Amino acid sequence: MVKEEVQQLLNQLIQIEHISTTLYLAMSAYLDRKNYTGMARWLRLQSEEERTHMLTLIDYLTGKDGIVKLSDVPQQPSDFGTPLETFESVLEHEQYVTNAYRQAYDYITQVDPQTTVIVLEFLREQIDEEAQALTIVERLKLANNTPSALLLIDQELGQRQNAGGTA
Repeated sequence: MVKEEVQQLLNQLIQIEHISTTLYLAMSAYLDRKNYTGMARWLRLQSEEERTHMLTLIDYLTGKDGIVKLSDVPQQPSDFGTPLETFESVLEHEQYVTNAYRQAYDYITQVDPQTTVIVLEFLREQIDEEAQALTIVERLKLANNTPSALLLIDQELGQRQNAGGTA
């Protein structure tokens, strides 16, 4: 059976991914309502990716005979401001998630080398997720709220094909 402290850590990561899923889904619904359908699609797929992360962690923990403890997820806002403000929130959240995985990795390497592998996999992925969010934020800054530029960015983000795809 998995050590109690490892089980707690994995449940914390599961909760972070659960929150990420609902946050990005709320952002997607908001931008869809504002007719930024490409950005909404990108965020919907990002929500699905975070859900996949959550399920992977759940499967890993249950596969080690651990106990999954799903907690309540806080209600998400229904307004996220401009597209730039929305994606600045995405970037900030991804930085938070990266930090959580970095701390988990630092701890887990000392107590459970086997679990280190899965945590490191997610930590590596966070590098890409932060980079994608930063690129989108920087492009939205360049657009400077110009409608035609926002529509081009929206169209580009709408071309994302799957939860593993990049912008």
